[in-house]
Amino acid sequence: MVTSEERRREVARKKYLRQQQRRAEAKKKARMRAAVIGTVIAVVGAALVGALAAGVFDSKDDTPATQSTPSPAPTPSQASQEPAMAIDQKAKYDFTLDTDQGKVVIAMDAAKTPHTVNSFKSLADKGYFDKTKCHRLTTSGIYVLQCGDPEGTGSGGPGYNIPDENLDGLGKAGADGTVTYPAGTVAMANTNQPGSGGSQFFLVYKDSKLPPTYTPFGTMDAAGLKAVESVAKAGVSGGATDGAPAKPVTIEKATVTLG
Repeated sequence: MVTSEERRREVARKKYLRQQQRRAEAKKKARMRAAVIGTVIAVVGAALVGALAAGVFDSKDDTPATQSTPSPAPTPSQASQEPAMAIDQKAKYDFTLDTDQGKVVIAMDAAKTPHTVNSFKSLADKGYFDKTKCHRLTTSGIYVLQCGDPEGTGSGGPGYNIPDENLDGLGKAGADGTVTYPAGTVAMANTNQPGSGGSQFFLVYKDSKLPPTYTPFGTMDAAGLKAVESVAKAGVSGGATDGAPAKPVTIEKATVTLG
């Protein structure tokens, strides 16, 4: 027979275990917040250096306009591997985005960016990008529309990373540490750390100066660039210079085919 003292001890034991669990969860959340804050500080710091070197500031206040640096997709927590190579590494491919704002056809050269092309084909074949939104538009400092996050928050990814490629494809960095990503360029977003690309990418609709750390892997066709320019013309929701586009963009279907 269980005595009252034994019941009391059992209640106390369970209470202690619950407290320990809550403390462990709190510590885990604190570590995650610290990691996120550290990443943000590193990204903003790098962006600020680029802004100072380029002299790009918002004329209305002291906020660096290059806070619009392509929002990096955080390094996924799981350690999944990128897809096995399954493309012709000497071929050219088309990454076609059928969006509700028009079709965007992106020409890709697997000889220059084999890992990126292979990853995008694997994801597109699985319908990864279908029915996803382009979650971010920037209209000051740099000029990009960012897509590729199925969560639509800027924090989503496929669960693996791919290596950086073709980083010298746009030329050597100037004295300010940047190169020009010409209008029409399509490049990978990342966490501002080497080899941290996932599925997020950005479409450059106007020449933009950035550090040469974002894999340039494709070029939009004329009609696609015009469609993105139309979205940019409508501005950012709420009148900001960095945020969700006022004219929402949904990728209805994404495909990768031989060019």
